[in-house]
This record gives sequence, structure tokens and C-alpha cells, in this order.
Amino acid sequence: MLDLWYKNAVIYSLNVATYKDGNGDGIGDFKGLAGQLDHIAQLGVNCLWLLPFYPSPGLDHGYDVTDYYNVAPALGTLGDFVEFSHQARLRGLRLIVDLPINHTSERHPWFQQARADPSSPFREYYVWSDTEPENSTDGVVFPGFQLSVWTYDLCAQAWYYHRFYQHQPDLNIGCAAVREEIFKICGFWLELGVSGFRIDAAPFVVEEIRPDRPTTRRYEYFGELRDFLSWRKGDAVLLAEANVLPAELEHYFGDGSRIHLLFAFLLNQHLFLALARESAEPLQRCLTALPGLPQFAQWAQFLRNHDELDLGRLTSEEREEVYAAFAPTPKMQLYGRGIRRRLAGMLGNDRRRIELAFSLLFSLPGTPVIYYGDELGMGDDLALPERWPVRTCMQWSDEENGGFSSLPKHRLLHHMIRDGEYGPAKVNAIAQQRDPDSLFNWMRRLVEMRQSCAEIGWGEWTLPQSDCPSVLIQHFVWEGRAVLILHNLSQVECSTHVKDLPKGRKLTDVFGNRIYSSKPSTDAAVELDGYGYRWFRVD
Repeated sequence: MLDLWYKNAVIYSLNVATYKDGNGDGIGDFKGLAGQLDHIAQLGVNCLWLLPFYPSPGLDHGYDVTDYYNVAPALGTLGDFVEFSHQARLRGLRLIVDLPINHTSERHPWFQQARADPSSPFREYYVWSDTEPENSTDGVVFPGFQLSVWTYDLCAQAWYYHRFYQHQPDLNIGCAAVREEIFKICGFWLELGVSGFRIDAAPFVVEEIRPDRPTTRRYEYFGELRDFLSWRKGDAVLLAEANVLPAELEHYFGDGSRIHLLFAFLLNQHLFLALARESAEPLQRCLTALPGLPQFAQWAQFLRNHDELDLGRLTSEEREEVYAAFAPTPKMQLYGRGIRRRLAGMLGNDRRRIELAFSLLFSLPGTPVIYYGDELGMGDDLALPERWPVRTCMQWSDEENGGFSSLPKHRLLHHMIRDGEYGPAKVNAIAQQRDPDSLFNWMRRLVEMRQSCAEIGWGEWTLPQSDCPSVLIQHFVWEGRAVLILHNLSQVECSTHVKDLPKGRKLTDVFGNRIYSSKPSTDAAVELDGYGYRWFRVD
């Protein structure tokens, strides 16, 4: 029998190296993470997504891997990982690990052997050209930080392809040995307790590059990878990063036999456009345009993550609106398309707006994903380069180093916010765990509410019309049960009727920004505060 646990899950994303230092060397590790699992379990989530923890030079936050079958020495050993995996399982937490298989580090033994010997079996693991291909600057992912997608290697006396930075040569998905190697990597981690994989840069993973012929995409490999996982571990899932248009989604989901979960990038961008305009229209338009998903497929919904907030699918005018609202200065922007800030900073540290954004996230059809520290309202450090401002160390207490490490602050490998309104003195986990009115404890209630409303993860949904343009209304039905959720994206309070629903149904308030005195039904108007939200059971 299929286990569709991911349909009603809540996922928590973290980087081991910046979460908790367990041995006092200034770097987060699996020992430290295992010691803080109770914080994660207390939040109520039931799945962890771990960013890359493999051996790496660390030039791209661990996405430049040198060994897929091991743990970076600074983070611990395979034994530490297994102990952590065991402790997570005791708390009901499943594990999804990042799988950066589009490329390796240039220091990976595969690439070192490939560049040293043209007859090496690893030569075919990568993409080579004897001459510099035409249009070698096309397809650059990081404008302003990356010059080309082809680099000449003196040792190999050939050009190699890299969709990202030049220290990350692309693996050749057209090579059967590479595809088999990926199966082995997945099989290895499944044996150590992992329940799934987040496929980094999924569109480029299946991109078969040949300098002498047009690019093709081997989408069928997603199905092959899913088949492998299903045979090895029936409940294992694939979570893919693919910022693609609706017309391309069928390549990733197939008929429900390829990717299990896909990040909803298009919806994420329109959510922030809606927040910027204080209008429900962008969200309504995007939700209506999304195709229905196959039976076993699911959206992964998110607000922020470890990368920039990518706004590339918006028009230039829409993107400028979002910039004006949430990133008005150039240092807050990145790559000409994104925002390099955390959620709390973008929303002016306004608790009402933060609650509204998270309530919206948890009400969208799919599985919500939380980025570590956002449950506390952590901030960002714009003095850091590129995407690093949102990757600062977790803040556990008001002690020096925020309780992250006992090492002197000048010896920490990763940066920590130390003062100001987002410093550990004002934002830390221990203080919020003790405060019943904290953002953390509000998030606990939201997670609990989302998991009690299985209709959102499993059911069919509609968008009843409101007579107030700032109000988004969502109606979910599953197995005879129904949930009605309203959000007012404006700072101005309002009262709205819910159209398109049968009259006379009683609405029971189950979650909201405050206790309302009115007892509404589908006949009556529903009151909403500015930036207010209300979740109802429909009797």
C-alpha cells in the first residue's frame, strides 16, 4: 500500500553547519543538531529537509560536493549521522536530504581523474568540448558573478561545461554510469534512514548537453529515479526545485509517477506581489491558472528559503512593485531578479504581517515548508555577499554567539547577527519557547491547525468570490469535511460576504488573529481585521 505521508506534512529546512555547534569548534554539526531536535519536534513539524552536509570545499554553501557517500568532517561522522537519524525517528521526524547531482566540485575525484586522463572512464561523467562552443555566455545563472558556462581546463586541454560556477562542472546525465551512480547514492542514504531527496536545480539535472548538437532533456529519468526509490523504500519521496511555467509541469509530475513534490515558485512570486499590492487578485489569478495535479503529486509551498527570493516569473513592472515594498535599495536585491532578505525584515518586523504571510502559506494547497529561524522572526545581514545574508547562525539564547557555539566569536566559521532588533538579545529560541505569546508559540498553533485540516493537503479546493478586493477566500473539501479560510491582505479592516457557497451553513471559528464575537454563517458577512485571517470549519 502506498504511504502518502507527504500530502499532510509540514517540512522544516535547515543547514547543519549553521544550526548548533555540539563540540565547541565553531561549526554546527550532527551532534548539536541531535541535541536540538526537541525544539523542532515542539514546533510540531514532521519532516526535516537538510541542506547539503557532504564533504565540500564550501565555495557554494556545500552544493559543491567532493564525496556523496560521506559527511563533511567538520559536521561529524557517518556514525553521528546515523545516531541523529535514529533520534529524529524517535520524535516522529522523517528526513529529506539535499541531492546536488547537477554538478560536483572540481575537486571531486571523478573530475580530477577525468581531467587527467582522456581515456579514464570518468571522462564521460562530465561534458567536454575541444573548442570553445559558440554562445558560451548563454544560460548564465548568476549574472554579475558568473561570466560563462564553459571554462578551459589546462590539464584536460579541453573546455568543460558548468551551468553554475566554474568550480562546479556539470555531470553528464547522458552517461549511463552517471545515472547508475545516482541510484547508488540514493540507495546508500535510504539505508541510513532517509525518507526522500530534494533534487537541486531539477531542470538542469536532466539537461543533456552536447557541444555539437541541440540540448535535450531526459525527463524520463525522474520516473526511473522514482521507480528505484519505490522498490528500495516504499515511502521515499522526491522533492524537486524547478522554477518552471505551468505548461512544463507535466514533464516533472508525469501522470503521478515521477516527482512527488514540486516547489510552487510561480505561486510564491505572486504571493509576494499580492502582499505588496494588498490585493488578493495576483494570488487568485495564479491559483486559477495552475493545472490540476495528478493523484499522487503535491505542491511544496514556501515563503523564504536559503536562496534569493526569485521574482523572475513576474513582469518587470510587477517585479519593481515587489522591490519597492520589500527590497527598496539595491543592496537588498540580487541577480537582477531576486531579493536577498529574510521574511521578518521584508515585512518590517510587523507581527501582524508576519502572521498573515504564514497563515497564507499554510492555507495554500500543498505541503508547507518553513526555513529555520523564520519561526522566531530571525533577520538577515546585508553586509554578507550574494545569498549569504539569510544563512546566518541559529539564535538559541541571549548568550554570546546566541547560544550557537561556546567558541569565541572571532573563531566562528559562519556569521551570526549580534545586535539590533534581530540580535539574540531580542530574538532567540529559549525566550520564545517560554513566552506563550511569542511568534514561535503562535507557529506551533498554526502547525497544529494545518495538520488537523487534512482537507488542505488532500482535498479539492475552490476560490469563492469576495466583495472586498483585498480578501482571498479558499474552500477545501475532502471526505465530506470542509474548511473555509479568509485572509485580508490590506491593513484596513473590512467585512465581506462569501459568495458561491450554499446558504445556511454554520461556520465555526477554529483559528484567527483574534477571538471574534460574531457567529457567522454562509449567509452573514464575515468581519476581518486589517491583515486579519480566519479559519472556519463548515458544518
